[in-house]
Amino acid sequence: MPQFRIPGPLRRLSDGQITVAVEASDLESAIEALDARYPGFRDRLLDDKGELRQFVNVYLNDEDVRLGPGLKAKVTEKDEISIVPAVAGGAFQP
Repeated sequence: MPQFRIPGPLRRLSDGQITVAVEASDLESAIEALDARYPGFRDRLLDDKGELRQFVNVYLNDEDVRLGPGLKAKVTEKDEISIVPAVAGGAFQP
């Protein structure tokens, strides 16, 4: 089963689990399966149109899914899906 790596800020949604395995054939169904098991993930990852939120990066193994097939990316039992919240804010201080 493909497995999600859950970042620290989202582990409260997964009851503290660092990794969560799901049954799915593509990334979109993997996110739906994760949300079915731990409600709240879909809202954190996808916008109202069902697309990845702007400030959330998702990697399938080591590949940014935005640079490939996106949510339609096929997943296999050995794949790792990493959720990486983007870091923004602050000001440059020379």
